[in-house]
Amino acid sequence: MIDPSALYPALAQVTPALAALGASVAPMTVPAGTVLFDANAPCQGFPLVLSGEIKVSRHSGDGRSLELYRVVPGELCLVSSACLFRSTPLSAQGISTKPTTLMLIPPPVFMQWLQSPAFRDEVLGLFAERMADLTVLVDAVAFHKLDSRLAAALLGRGQDLAVTHQSLADELGTVREIITRLLRRFEREGWVELGRERIQIRNSAALRTLAATLPQ
Repeated sequence: MIDPSALYPALAQVTPALAALGASVAPMTVPAGTVLFDANAPCQGFPLVLSGEIKVSRHSGDGRSLELYRVVPGELCLVSSACLFRSTPLSAQGISTKPTTLMLIPPPVFMQWLQSPAFRDEVLGLFAERMADLTVLVDAVAFHKLDSRLAAALLGRGQDLAVTHQSLADELGTVREIITRLLRRFEREGWVELGRERIQIRNSAALRTLAATLPQ
């Protein structure tokens, strides 16, 4: 059994204590592909991820989607926090990417926990970190079509590239963190395989399709 306090040290100071909540917050395990929350739905609780991973995305009416971030053990969900803070519907969808074990903290308990300075600081720190990440993401997607530009930059260099994420960032005029994020997305899609200062192209056709969306 995974000890939640080992992943979330701030829980040691909250009231009511996690152990006092009993069966109402018993860990549950879901398979990959489970929708844990959806946009415009009320928030059923605050997820604490014990194992696995949750992908949080926004979806458009025409079927397109944009990944905002992922929640792994020890991290907190910005969308759930914002929903509970403001008592508004959820603004994005959360789906497990692999078998995932989590605890769902009831909204009233979450609000009580915020009275703990340690837990409140952890949640507010999350907001600052996630907002910085999302600002970079919005800049990349809305203004630079960076995913398409990165795909184009990977093509024409052979199948095995000896290149660093930093050098790609310098070439494309952005920061290493967003290049790493996009390359990991490409890897999850099966388009590339990442190694130390090395990128192996696995699906050139997919990269060409993405690169073709750039304005001519």
